[in-house]
Parts: sequence; C-alpha cells; structure tokens
Amino acid sequence: MNKLTIADLDVRGKRVLLRVDFNVPLNENHQVSDNTRILAALPTIQYLLNGGARLIILSHLGRPKGKPAEEFSLRPVAEILGDILKQQVFFSPALLGPVARTAIDCLKDGDCLLMENVRFYPEEEKNDVQFSKELASLADLYVNDAFGTAHRAHASNEGVTRYFDNAACGFLIEKELTYLEGLLKSPEAPFCAIIGGAKVRDKIHVIGNLLIKADDILIGGGMAYTFLKVQGRGIGNSMVDIESTDLVKHTFAEAARLGKTIHLPVDHVIAESFSNEVPTQIVENDIPDGYMGLDIGPKTIANFLSVIEKAKTVFWNGPMGVFEMDHFQQGTFSIAEGMASSSAVTVVGGGDSVAAVNRIRKADAMSHVSTGGGASLELLEGKKLPGIEALAEKENGA
Repeated sequence: MNKLTIADLDVRGKRVLLRVDFNVPLNENHQVSDNTRILAALPTIQYLLNGGARLIILSHLGRPKGKPAEEFSLRPVAEILGDILKQQVFFSPALLGPVARTAIDCLKDGDCLLMENVRFYPEEEKNDVQFSKELASLADLYVNDAFGTAHRAHASNEGVTRYFDNAACGFLIEKELTYLEGLLKSPEAPFCAIIGGAKVRDKIHVIGNLLIKADDILIGGGMAYTFLKVQGRGIGNSMVDIESTDLVKHTFAEAARLGKTIHLPVDHVIAESFSNEVPTQIVENDIPDGYMGLDIGPKTIANFLSVIEKAKTVFWNGPMGVFEMDHFQQGTFSIAEGMASSSAVTVVGGGDSVAAVNRIRKADAMSHVSTGGGASLELLEGKKLPGIEALAEKENGA
C-alpha cells in the first residue's frame, strides 16, 4: 500500500474534504437502522478532528437519480454521527453555493460538517469537470475513505482529486488495500478462497485471478450447480448459468494446469421450491428432478471446514445457500463459525457474507471485513479502481 495517507498530512486549521461511504439503510421513520458504515469511517473522522481539521464530509445515500429527494437526505446521518462522536455535527442542506459557503466559513478547528447527498447533483455520477472543480474549492486538503465507491469514477472521489496536490486515503481504505492486495501479492500458504452466491458470471474472473495464488477454491451457493453441471452431475431444478459454462470449463482446465484444487459440494439440502415452508431433505451426489439445491449439506460443510482449518489465509465472498431462510442457513453460518475460530488471516468481502458474519456476531473475530462488495471484487479481479488510482503516491516509496 503505497498511497499517501492522512498520517502524511498536516491538517491543523485546514479545511479537509473527506469522502466517506455513509450509504446506510434507513427504516420507515427515516432513521439509520444499521450504523456499520458510519463506524467504519470513525477512525479517520476522529483522527482528523483530533488533529484540528475543519472537517467537511461528503457522501452519497441511495440512488436519487441526480435530484433532491427527502428519503435520501443525509440529515439523519448527521444526527447519529453527532451522537457517536459526542459533539455537534453541523449539516448543510446544500453542497455548493452561499448556504454551503457560509456553513464552511463558520467552522472552527475540530468542527465537523456533513454536506447533503452528492448524488442530488447529476454532475456527480457524470464526473463533471466543473462540478469537480467547485467541490475542490471547498477545502484545502482532500481525503478519500469511501472504499465502497472506489470502483466508480465520480466527481467526489476521482474528478475532485485533480485539483489537490496531495489527495490522500483514510485509514479504512488503507486497511482495505493492505488486506485485499495482500491476498493477491503475498498471502501466507495454504491460501483458501471460498466463493459463493448466485451468479457465476459475477465472480468467475475473481476465481480465475485467485487461482494464481490460492491453493484451494471452495465453491458453494447457487453458482456451484453450474460447476457441477459442467462435470456432468445431475442438478435437478437448481439454478444454472448456461451462458457461463464455457468459462467454468476454462476455470477447471486452468486449475488443473496450475495444480490447484476446486472443491465442490458433495451433498445438498434440497426442496421442491424456493421457500422456507416446504419439506427439505439431504441428498448426496446428484439432485433428483423436481428438486433444487438450496444449501450445502453436512458432508460438504465438514469437507470445507477441514480445508479452512489447515489454511493460513482465508478469503470468503458469497453465501453457501439461501441463508435468509432458516432451513438453508447452516452452510453459510458454519463457514463463518469456522473462519471465526481459525488462527489464519481471515478476510470477508461482499454484502451477503458480511451480513451473515454480522448476523451471528462474528465480525470482530475476523482479521478484516470489507466494506465494499463491488470494489473488493473488482480489485481481486485485478482491475484498477478509479477512486484509488486517483490518490497521490508516497514519495520515493516512503
């Protein structure tokens, strides 16, 4: 991780523009129902405030399609952030113009101001040059700590950096890059990658890239049935991504060439329909017609856990089954439990995997839980993330 960080900046008395990811869920009363993303940004926010910065925070919330919408206002976030920080967090209903300027001019060292949703402006997602320049004019320094949007080239995380000499990353992005890039560059062996979820096409390139470093790939979730079908197994009415079968064949061939092992389910929890109300049964090997696989079975869980137990590095993205339903959650929760009890470096990425880990309260037992599903996948595919590439490098690799 050779990007400039906030630890390299002198922030006292400076107006610091901080991009965070406060895209948090709100309940029917327009109150924050999950503050995980707010807590993830706290180390950076507190560091800047304690350092005497005049902090101006930018974020998006939801998809307001370039125009103001009350249900996507960040005002409730300002209130909960103030409660967490135990200080007043000022709120500006405008991002630019006289109202915003007045709010910024009133800031003192150690003050915090949250601006209204950047996606209320269509120029944000268009990465508009003039809009980017106007955002940059609000501050003396720029810090990006919104890893969840790092794979998007938007004005508040990419365009704005062109007008700062030392655009830096916050502690969250620094941690994300340290762990995720570490998986690709220097993971301690044996390295086990667990990939689940529904669609093969969403993750097949991640699998291909991880094969270079990983010793074992464990495949679960809906995508496993496409892999099994390619092997000639009966999958009944289980979901299959027909368009990705050639990619799966190539993945098998590449694994064989590299001497890597792809582990697939050997038994399944099946039902006649996608429902928590129908009877279930466990079958080994082929799934009969009229039934669909909705979770990995106990033998597969044992096989997967034995691989995890021997690993020194474990990465997990994607559930093993329909864990939202009680009948099909055992595989996913068992993987989470196995990782939590492991002494390996454990990294969890992806919304559903993170949700599962949080649901059984095992997040604190992991080495790192990523805050950016799409961003983490693209990084692990080997893609460049615009929001990261735009940040300044440390001088001379220092």
